[in-house]
Amino acid sequence: MLTTKIANFANQLQEAEALNKATDPLTSVDPNLTAEEAYLIQLENIKRKVDQGQKIVGKKIGLTSLAMQKLLGVDEPDYGHLLDYMVLENGGSISMKKVLQPRVEAEIAFILKKELKGPNVTALDVILATDYIVPALEIVDSRIKDWKIKLADTIADNASSGYFLLGGKPEKIENVDLELIGMSLTKNGELVNTGVGAAALGNPANCVAWLANRLADFDISLRPGEIILSGALSRAADAQAGDVFTARFAHLGHVTVSFTE
Repeated sequence: MLTTKIANFANQLQEAEALNKATDPLTSVDPNLTAEEAYLIQLENIKRKVDQGQKIVGKKIGLTSLAMQKLLGVDEPDYGHLLDYMVLENGGSISMKKVLQPRVEAEIAFILKKELKGPNVTALDVILATDYIVPALEIVDSRIKDWKIKLADTIADNASSGYFLLGGKPEKIENVDLELIGMSLTKNGELVNTGVGAAALGNPANCVAWLANRLADFDISLRPGEIILSGALSRAADAQAGDVFTARFAHLGHVTVSFTE
């Protein structure tokens, strides 16, 4: 239900994005803003974008690491929507004029071939519904000033989504060990962090299963062809103009993005 509060907060975030200017945390206005209300704010702004002609191409999962959950005082991940304008080409660049305070995360993307609809979706269901996986870089961004976010802030802000790109080569999911797959992330040629699949809820497929089950609360399913960013395998790295990031994944190849003025 679109209440006045939901509409006002949706307007606040919509304006911040349109002006490319960060705004105050929603929770500074309403400290009692709930996760459910925040998802309604997110869904309202996604609906507005779809009404304007943008297309949903998938979903992203955030807060999959215990460290990030502890930081925000939560015990489960969150999710956001991926839209067609967010897609960048592997090896491409993005202007800092299009982002506010970007950070880069490396993760595994699932491309679905079958519908997944919760509740009761398991990791095995995810594996059977996946066409292939590829390496991905997500450029997370926040419309909230200085990343001073609580859970409701990031959920309402489409899980702090910015842009993303897919790379490497498509690989059948049964050909890799999702838990043990290794990743290295470099910034301007220097290693900034490493990770393994198990960093994302023990297995990236668990993340996708969680998403399908959480979406059931809103009667939303994951559809064939959708891209699912399953969650960062390590901490995010801050990005500035001139930076080049490359993530290399065992068996999957690499994905690269650069930032320009």
